[in-house]
Amino acid sequence: MRSRHGGGEWAALLQPAPAGEWVSLDVETTGLDPQRDHILSLAAVPVRDGRVLLSERFERRIRPDRGFDIESIRHHRITPDEAAGGISVTPAVREFLLWLGPRRLLGYHLVFDLAMLAPHVKALTGFALPNPRVELADAFAARARRARPDVPPNLEFRHIAEALGVPALARHSALGDATTVALCWLALRGAAAVVRTM
Repeated sequence: MRSRHGGGEWAALLQPAPAGEWVSLDVETTGLDPQRDHILSLAAVPVRDGRVLLSERFERRIRPDRGFDIESIRHHRITPDEAAGGISVTPAVREFLLWLGPRRLLGYHLVFDLAMLAPHVKALTGFALPNPRVELADAFAARARRARPDVPPNLEFRHIAEALGVPALARHSALGDATTVALCWLALRGAAAVVRTM
């Protein structure tokens, strides 16, 4: 893929991932069907040198192509009027990819987030997002099984955060969930997390 696309606009995505850096990603959507639903917000937070770098975050409100129902509003607390003030998805994803580069991705149910982004990434770049990725639930489950191999691990998001001593920040907002995942990841790695906002 690097030989085919390595000289174009998206060459940075195909470079080796920098050591010791992750990008915690979350999207909020109109529903849970990647074939039918739309992205409402996209947020990502770098994690580097034991720090969650909110000062370097990426955050966009996205205008969906169709309306959404009250259940969606109850979940993510984004109203249709607020969504209408966002930007369209293609420029938002373009900005995100240029910001992301080759860094490793980190998330909770990251497969879903990437499935929501996939058609937009492919339309822009011509290839699937190649970045290495880490699933928080898998990393937590591995630790839990080492500690208690006879007990199935509880992988609910709030339980993971509580077990790691991390507050769940602004649950069901893209930035809140991305930041919580980043802090959980540092806790799992035994780092004393620092959140830098300036």
